[in-house]
Amino acid sequence: MTTPLKVATVQFEPTMFEKERNIARLLDLVGEAAQAGAKLIVTPEMGTTGYCWFDRDEVAPFVEPVPGATTERFAALARQHGCYIVVGMPEVDATTNLYYNAAVLIGPQGVVGTHRKTHPYISEPKWSALGDLGHQVFDTPIGRIAMLVCMDIHFVETARLAGLGGADIICHISNWLAERTPAPYWITRAVENSCYLIEANRWGLERTVQFSGGSCVIGPDGAIEAVIDSGDGVAYAELDLERARERRMLGEKVFEQRRPELYMELPTHTHSWNPLDFFKLYGHRPLPPGRRSRVAVAQFAPTGDVGANLARIDDLAGQAAREQRAELVVFPERAVTGLDAPAAERLDGPAVARLVAIAARHGLHLVAGLAEEADGALYNSAVLVGPQGVIGSYRKTHLDASDHNWATPGEEWGVFDTAFGRVGLLIGHDAAFPEAGRVLALRGCDLVACPAALRGSLTAPHAGSKVAQNYPIPTGADPHHWHLMRARAGENNVHLAFANVLDPAAGYHGKSGVFGPDTFEFPRREAILGEGEGIITTAIDTSNLDTPYPTNVVRRKDLVAMRQPHHYVPLIR
Repeated sequence: MTTPLKVATVQFEPTMFEKERNIARLLDLVGEAAQAGAKLIVTPEMGTTGYCWFDRDEVAPFVEPVPGATTERFAALARQHGCYIVVGMPEVDATTNLYYNAAVLIGPQGVVGTHRKTHPYISEPKWSALGDLGHQVFDTPIGRIAMLVCMDIHFVETARLAGLGGADIICHISNWLAERTPAPYWITRAVENSCYLIEANRWGLERTVQFSGGSCVIGPDGAIEAVIDSGDGVAYAELDLERARERRMLGEKVFEQRRPELYMELPTHTHSWNPLDFFKLYGHRPLPPGRRSRVAVAQFAPTGDVGANLARIDDLAGQAAREQRAELVVFPERAVTGLDAPAAERLDGPAVARLVAIAARHGLHLVAGLAEEADGALYNSAVLVGPQGVIGSYRKTHLDASDHNWATPGEEWGVFDTAFGRVGLLIGHDAAFPEAGRVLALRGCDLVACPAALRGSLTAPHAGSKVAQNYPIPTGADPHHWHLMRARAGENNVHLAFANVLDPAAGYHGKSGVFGPDTFEFPRREAILGEGEGIITTAIDTSNLDTPYPTNVVRRKDLVAMRQPHHYVPLIR
């Protein structure tokens, strides 16, 4: 067993125009952590200067090179205590005179490495260039360390590059705002990459911007191992790096199950100009008009009896149509054929024909999972049907342990145009892979339907926060503060309909829901079925709002448009 690594996160409110005061206070807090035995100490983004600068001229007196006077002061402390420190500061490149929002890893020998923020946010583009150093992992005597700066972590590719580079720990320094913390994106990046995440966030009010604190240490399973709710302070945790090196998510070795050959679109950029024009080039697959509609998910435990499962699907579909005016209902993974020793069905067979009949009788569309037989092979599949017949099907591309003894992996993504928008299909374990949802977003999907049979915890609660937040961000307790599928929807700016099996005795805890395309919108456009069998429905909007340029975020896809694909080639190797 490896010796635990003691780490610390520092939460701090810097003051603009008072750089010396800020550095002195940070040195005090870092020194406190070092004296307590922390060997890795992480401080907030732009902690030496404050954040909300108008432009290059205003920040110019406070930038400095790396290495430089400020990094040497922290290096002296690192030498004294034999520790490593991450410092956030505005950097000037002595060769180009460009400025960067930088995170610097400093050890007993001085500067170990620098990460320049690749996704500048709010006013930063007025003074900060896009980071040009990539997403490196630094091998140190205390472990393999990566750094990200605030907005970087919104993008699935950044932390994935760190994970694939072997990072044990991602040090995420931020000036986080707009939601309560520990933020769901922080938790998601730790979980999906099976690594520790040390989050150092600032707090306080600066130029009308409210920052949210919540600095923390997050484990590879998403557990919050230490947290500071508000104010200046230090929190400590002891890390077992072997846990991170197992690279397990929901019990599965996800890095070994990646399908890089299917991710070739990740280094491309489909939303770099008006997507309404881009997708109609040469008349090939223009985006459908889309519209406002109602989408439902169903949560239950399918059995090995196909007839009984179809009867249950019929009953729930009718209930969704009559009582909740749903136009699409998504059912769980293998809802038609059952999870154990599945009896496989052909897509042109009687079970799928009955699904079409159910859709026609209730005047809606259905997505349902089944074990499919085709050409002597078995697949874990999902089918999209409507009153007019089968619209399309998809074969699960990322097989989990329960699939490997019977199923053949699929080789193609499933993307289909319907009256309620462009729909992509994923099945259960596919959603553990951030690359899967991203490919569907790059193909212009408005809605992702995800039949699932996922065991384990997909959600985490929040006990409530004392941190002041701008209305309407909630501060009270929330049983579903973090939900993996909410993150998947928000990071790709899609609606996501997630229908999970409910069978607690077998480890399936449901938590089905329909999630909105913007995780920073409050109140959220979502509905979660927290417990019990049944259905839940919410409205979605995939329309273009009749404008020449998309004003609807599912068409505009801000978090797709802001990607930096030139960094992403390692994701397809």
